[in-house]
Amino acid sequence: MFIRQLSYVVALAKERHFGRAAAVCNVSQPALSGAIRGIEEELGVVIIQRGRRFEGFTEDGERVLAWARRVLADCEHLRQDARAGREDPAGVLRMGVIPASLPLVPTLTQYCLERYPRMRHQVYTLSATEILRKLGDFELDIGVSYLDDERLGSFRTLPIFCERYVLVAADAEMFEGAETASWEHAATLPLCLFSANLQCRRGIDAAFAAAGKLAAPAVETDSMTALYAHVKRTRLFSILPHSVLCLTETSERLHSIPMIPRLERQIGLVYRDQQPVGPIMSAALRGFRELDMQGRIDALLAN
Repeated sequence: MFIRQLSYVVALAKERHFGRAAAVCNVSQPALSGAIRGIEEELGVVIIQRGRRFEGFTEDGERVLAWARRVLADCEHLRQDARAGREDPAGVLRMGVIPASLPLVPTLTQYCLERYPRMRHQVYTLSATEILRKLGDFELDIGVSYLDDERLGSFRTLPIFCERYVLVAADAEMFEGAETASWEHAATLPLCLFSANLQCRRGIDAAFAAAGKLAAPAVETDSMTALYAHVKRTRLFSILPHSVLCLTETSERLHSIPMIPRLERQIGLVYRDQQPVGPIMSAALRGFRELDMQGRIDALLAN
């Protein structure tokens, strides 16, 4: 069995189509199909549910796919280790980030780039569910997400920031002189909130429920850009982590007041619990542990 054959299995799982998988692997479709049959013959199991079209993996095939992903990830770590030393890693760090935590990412990437100039970053905006799935499938190296997620038991975590929630508006006059906002009052306002499938929104809904209220937003979106535009241009209110205010220059920032009772949630790094850790991940984690993310974000917002 060759590494190349395992890459065909992973490509087929991603593309869900023999022709597209073959194109991604730069081989003919018969070559890809023959390679997968070769794995089946060598292992004595059926991997693919075959029909006129790709119909998915068998139970044995899912196990082979899991091992293929792991082997390919370990091979990439070996390549990284061979290219450079501990203090000069070369390669790509694939990072998945929940929408509400996007303002944290430039600080993370810049901290790494200053220390490891040959490290590159790929950043994807994903839901917490997608981040965990892609980490498990070796499609991501690290995630930035909430640490109060009950699904994190099989992952390792590193806290980096405690976010607190604020009521935001385009104009300070919209607060009518108030210095804080209650959840009961916020429920009466015209709101634009993150969509209900996102972890950020679930925390907000839980805070409303604790106050005996149910949010009925006028607009819901999974896009930070769309949410910001609606609050800025249509004069809707929103409830957001205070770090979101870092997304714009001071002159363009939304105005905010704290939510009472205070809602805080821990944000951190999420990654697979496995050894050894590849050189890129090892270097990134060293840098992130040194970084005072809380202090940097709070200082930026104070300016």
